[in-house]
Amino acid sequence: MEDNSSCTSAGTCHTQASFLQITLERLSSTQCLKLKPEEGFPVAVIALQRYLSEHSEGQQPLDSYSYDVTVTDGVWRTKCFVDASLNHLVRANILRTGADISITQCSFVYNEKRLGHGYICIGEVRCCPDTSAVLTRVKDVSSLPMLVRHGMERSVVLQSDVPLQVSRKHYLPLWNNDDPEGDIWSRAPPACDVMLDVSTITLLSSLESSFRNTWKPFPLLVKIIHKSRLRYYGKFGLKIDYPYQAYFEVADQTGTMSLVLWNELCPEFYHRLNVGTVLYLQNYTLKLSYANRSRPQMDHYRLKSFSSLEICLNARNPASVITVVSPKSVLPQWGLPEVSYQFTTRSELEKLSNKSACDVIGLVTFVGRVERVRCKGNKGPEKYWTYRWVHAVDGTSDRPFILEVFSSSQPDIFNQICPMTYLVCTQMRVCQVEGSLLYLTSSCETEMFVTGYHKGQPYVSDPRVKDFIRWTKTLKDNDILRGTAVGGYYCYPHAPRIFTQTTADASGQALLVAVSDLKRELETLQYREHKRLAIQGQITAVRYTKHPRTPAGGKEVPDISTDSREQAEPETHSTAEQSPSPPSPSRSASKRKVQTRNIETFFRSGVPAKRKAGREDTEEEGGNSELEEQPQNQESDALSWESSSWLKQREELSEHLTQGGLYQDSTSRTFTMEENKVCMQWSNLQPMRWTPEQTADMVPPAVCPGYYQITILGINKQIAVDAAFFPVVSSSEPRAVGLPQDPHGNTMLSCLSSGFFCPLSEATPPEPEAILETASKLEDTHVVCILDLCHLGGEEVEVVINKVYTVTEVLSD
Repeated sequence: MEDNSSCTSAGTCHTQASFLQITLERLSSTQCLKLKPEEGFPVAVIALQRYLSEHSEGQQPLDSYSYDVTVTDGVWRTKCFVDASLNHLVRANILRTGADISITQCSFVYNEKRLGHGYICIGEVRCCPDTSAVLTRVKDVSSLPMLVRHGMERSVVLQSDVPLQVSRKHYLPLWNNDDPEGDIWSRAPPACDVMLDVSTITLLSSLESSFRNTWKPFPLLVKIIHKSRLRYYGKFGLKIDYPYQAYFEVADQTGTMSLVLWNELCPEFYHRLNVGTVLYLQNYTLKLSYANRSRPQMDHYRLKSFSSLEICLNARNPASVITVVSPKSVLPQWGLPEVSYQFTTRSELEKLSNKSACDVIGLVTFVGRVERVRCKGNKGPEKYWTYRWVHAVDGTSDRPFILEVFSSSQPDIFNQICPMTYLVCTQMRVCQVEGSLLYLTSSCETEMFVTGYHKGQPYVSDPRVKDFIRWTKTLKDNDILRGTAVGGYYCYPHAPRIFTQTTADASGQALLVAVSDLKRELETLQYREHKRLAIQGQITAVRYTKHPRTPAGGKEVPDISTDSREQAEPETHSTAEQSPSPPSPSRSASKRKVQTRNIETFFRSGVPAKRKAGREDTEEEGGNSELEEQPQNQESDALSWESSSWLKQREELSEHLTQGGLYQDSTSRTFTMEENKVCMQWSNLQPMRWTPEQTADMVPPAVCPGYYQITILGINKQIAVDAAFFPVVSSSEPRAVGLPQDPHGNTMLSCLSSGFFCPLSEATPPEPEAILETASKLEDTHVVCILDLCHLGGEEVEVVINKVYTVTEVLSD
């Protein structure tokens, strides 16, 4: 097969040899095609799209979601179905956009219930961890023709932005369920000037009295004062093509009421209905309100809330008529209330009570990476929320706003939050947690706006907003830039001073689990999913290193093949592995001093097979004395400490979970305007569509101040876990904000307990040798360790110690 040069037009594409075209032709004569390594040819992933799996009567699908992947060989592009056995590669962000794959097995699947519809099903692949080589030869991916089987050229499904499984009508976002995704979501056209008959309108105050009587729905004339994020409620067996719902709070001169947009009206109208929009509604229905839902706080409007009913807008039975009134056509005599806000400055924030709502505006100084958290209590297919942490200042306090910002069905804005932008967040809720500064978290009604999206918003004339803008004009960009940061490991709120065992994650407490359960959590963790868990045991080894880990212990990452699923699972070591043993430490107190060790030997050796008694005696007599007398290896770059019993204990382990640690993506980067796009791509989630701007390999390197790799032996001494301890070393770090800074003696234990070096300043932190000299106090100490887990993609699983408690700091049931 000849090497294909870049292709920019459909006309030239047809004259070049194409791997995809040849593969499709070969599939006409065989049901399943297995390609030998020499037959393989890399294709680039340019789109990866998700949707709810098809459900057959009496059968549960293998996975909750299915995936379509669009690939190109530089000549053609085609949309293929991803076999469910490969879904784990998507969930780990191994199969991803912007990278190359080699298809090693595929088949052609016809839809038996529809004429002229079929597609390639990819059954096995090899994934390349590097950025695509194919895409470097393609100038314009969108100009490449779509490859379909002869006779299927007229298939609308194969040519449109809809799933290959024809029972589904739309795609979902790749990493959550509540953002609008795809061409079906109409963008807001300009409102038309129309003549409205307002002589027959009814007021909101009249609806409650007429609800239980036979009534004709007279038109409503209302203004939107709050807008919620989308809710996707799709599940197996639900025969609704577009199972979406969106709440709005609308008002007229008599009060406020909830309005609900249902199903296929959401793609048509959600982007068009915004705060401040005036609506003329006909053919609506009324129903009793759903009691168990959040509502915005609207006391400042001083309007009566009619909360017993909801206005429902549907596409049928009856078909609601929604007219968006042009702002120029809105008349003062209609008496519609003005949109009002409750902007709160940072200096006033401490006066607010827990769970109260406020609006804020600030200059962003820190933006955390986007992470995901599993939606609890969900009875249908698994769902995730996406969120990030943000710091913003407004000039009224030395402390920033600490914002936990969840995606609010505004993906464009959510992905553009970056330092040096003006951020507005509405209907944020106050969260007060013991041991931490209060922070604000999103509600269902939160909306966000950043620089570039403020024009025309009702809040621009608010006095607090004008005061903020005046303050920003006194600032110098360089002064602000010095204190900005993007991405990296960040956790909030801080763990409380006393650990209390709970059955649920509440008020910053972590769920206490068995170490065997921790292993299962690590194995099932998905891309950018964050979990906070607690385990109990003993700290048996500590190693200091200056450099974050790289996948596969710093070696080149091999191609990920689906021939065996184990390659995508977390790394563990068992007693059956015959890995080399590290040098044996002396068991006497004098020999437990800090030693310099080779990183690979010390922490990647796993659990050695049990030695024969004769060999162990030989090492005791000769190896250790020589180690003590000889000078330390000057080429090693790690300092370490072991407990006296660790050598024997590690021989008896059933498993050692060594995959956790600190990686390049764990360290935040200083933000610069020149690297704006690159930094934001790095901190955002992997996109579902590739664009030429996708340049992940150009992320500027982070400066790692060094960290400690901690080995925790489970309370039953069967399983050990490696975790990174990444202490706060400077008051300028984002993680230092709100951190309790009680003085301590910079011992290993006090640092693990507090999370920082004392005092926090710009001065040089304590030397790791000095810290490790105190590690012997950890010997045989029963501790509870709070661990933050985050899957960074591929083989990288971040396991970071958030806090360590001794038994005197623990309250049991």
